[in-house]
Formats: sequence, C-alpha cells, structure tokens
Amino acid sequence: MVAPGDVRGTVFIAERYDGYCCGLDGRDGPNLACAQCGRPVATRIDDCSLWQAVWLDPGAVHPVSADASPRQAVGWEDLREHRPGIPPVQPLGQWNPVWEAAVAAALAHLLAVSAGTRVTVPDGLVADTFRRALDALLPPRPPARTLALAGPGLPAVTTDIALVPQHPQTGERWAPSRAADVAPLSWDIWSYLAFHHDRRPVPGAGTMPEDARRDDPPPLTPGPFRPDWAVFLSTLARLPEVRKPWLRDIYDHVKDRPYASPF
Repeated sequence: MVAPGDVRGTVFIAERYDGYCCGLDGRDGPNLACAQCGRPVATRIDDCSLWQAVWLDPGAVHPVSADASPRQAVGWEDLREHRPGIPPVQPLGQWNPVWEAAVAAALAHLLAVSAGTRVTVPDGLVADTFRRALDALLPPRPPARTLALAGPGLPAVTTDIALVPQHPQTGERWAPSRAADVAPLSWDIWSYLAFHHDRRPVPGAGTMPEDARRDDPPPLTPGPFRPDWAVFLSTLARLPEVRKPWLRDIYDHVKDRPYASPF
C-alpha cells in the first residue's frame, strides 16, 4: 500500500469507477492501469468512509532500486521561492483543512512550551488561527508569555516563544538567533503567515453606489477558525510534556469534549 500522491505513471480504468457515495472503493478490482502498456496494476481507494490509499497488485509490479544518491534539500533562503505557502481560505469560503491540521499540531507544541501561562498573540492572521485556542486552553490571568513569528527572511525579534518553520524536506526546525522557546509550524503555513499580508476586502462607505454594491457582493469569509482536534490530541500525546499534570488535564478535557470550544 502506498499513498495516492506517491503513484506515478498510472491512469484510471474508466469502467471501474464504482464506489459508494463519495469516491472509489475498488469493488470491481484494480482501477488503475499502467499509462504505457494499459495493464491493471493497482486499486485506488478514496471513498468517504475509507482511508485514501493505493493497493499495488503484487502480480503486476515489482520493486526496483532507487538512485542511491541522496536528494539535496532546498536551503532556507530558497524555500520561499519554491514553496510560497498555502492560502488559509478555500475558494468557496471555508478554512483550508490543511491549515486546520497544521495549526492543531503547532498548538500542541505551543502549549508544551507555554509552561501553563497565558500566551499573547500578535494581531492579524496569527491571531485569527491561534489566539482563540490559546485563550480557551490557558488561564486568562497574568503573567503572560509573548508569541511571535521567527524564521528566514524575517527580522530578528525578542519574544518568549518563537513560532518557527519546519523544513518540508528534512523536518528540521529553524533555529532563531536569539534564545527563545520554539514551536514548529509546517513551512507551507508559516510562509503564508510570514509573507502574505492580505487585508480582508470590505466595501468602503461612500465610495461605491448602492446599486454597484449589490451587483458586486462582498467575498465569502469563514467563521471562527477551529483546529483539528484529532491532530491536536495525536501530536500532544507524543510530547513528553504531556505527563505534566496541567497539560494532561488539557489533553483529557479535549479528549472528553472534542467538539467544545475551540474545536
């Protein structure tokens, strides 16, 4: 079994598209064929109730050795050009689920380095995605620790907690030049937070006739951001800090009430 994104050189078999309500379930056998010879080689599964996967037919494929030379990782200074980031909102106006998962994982790391104290978050998209969850899970009373973005291409900042990028190829965390606790965030999300400063478009009073405003409705905007509670719990469970009583209480509370605020 391999991930669908790891498959190359295949095409769907048109007469084997059967599935249940939202995708393919492989009920008719292999539904992927070799793009060159047309032989069925694998079964793609992506129905709504099943894990997305590609099951290779052991009678149709065989392993071959890959290039032994290691792939050279892109440097931090070049990543911005190669991977500019993923927008937080999808075209239809919903929060991007990739953001919901990545922010949930980073949230677990933020709690682990917060020492159980309140964390202040800068205004903007960082606040839209992190502040609500941090305020709900940490005590509102002082003292408070500061959070700021830090990483390649940004000026050095003095902060208690640095939200740093994680390299998409190596998994390495960017190390800030100034001493601070760090919480890793997926590069694709961090890059957008760091370098995109979109302003939400709102109609300006007195600048557009009423009839024109009706013809051009404002764009859809999502509701409150909700991190993925399952990713949050899975990440938090792997951190040694979860053994601390205050953090274990948060873990148990979210596990018992996964759909309560902020999830």
